[in-house]
Amino acid sequence: MKNYKILIIDYGVGNDQSITNALSCLGYKFLISNRKEDILDADVYILPGVGAFNEAMKNLNNLGIIDLLKEQILVKKKPILGICLGFQILADSSEENGFHKGLGLVEGRVVRIKERGGLRIPHVGWNTIKIERKDPLFLKVNKDASFYFDHSYHFLCDKKYISSECFYGQNIVSSIQKDNIFGVQFHPEKSQNNGLKLFRSFFIYIGINKDA
Repeated sequence: MKNYKILIIDYGVGNDQSITNALSCLGYKFLISNRKEDILDADVYILPGVGAFNEAMKNLNNLGIIDLLKEQILVKKKPILGICLGFQILADSSEENGFHKGLGLVEGRVVRIKERGGLRIPHVGWNTIKIERKDPLFLKVNKDASFYFDHSYHFLCDKKYISSECFYGQNIVSSIQKDNIFGVQFHPEKSQNNGLKLFRSFFIYIGINKDA
């Protein structure tokens, strides 16, 4: 039996502590690692991230794990949940600090939030989301729930992948789902009960029980 099924991918730009606190609160066991053998052994990945898109991709490239991750996600169909920057690098590309290629797991691009109506950039704080697809991420979350955001760039993609949006001077994609690939722009680990409910729904959906 594996000791860890949940792998938090450590690539030098993650907010690992707050995520580990949330998962520990829920009673889940997990591993934080970037080793290839741990990537192969895991059942599900969490890709956290704060900071710049180009730095995140540079770190992943330097670790030499991108092709392995893609194989496990696209071929082996292991689920992944990208959070904030970890969500954005699922895209094809980003315009942050110039043009940079992403992982290309979800067709889309990352662009800067437009400054309009006196709204401050970055978008920081609590925002209500509009849930477009309740199952599975929001199955336990009430309608018009609020989550905590902290970002200056946002994900543009086909509407068929969007599971929720928020409004900050414009419609902003707050979460996506493409088969076994999930991403959230907000920080569930900083979103109190709603964030914990999202984590719980995600793990129940993919079949991981507490203490597993």
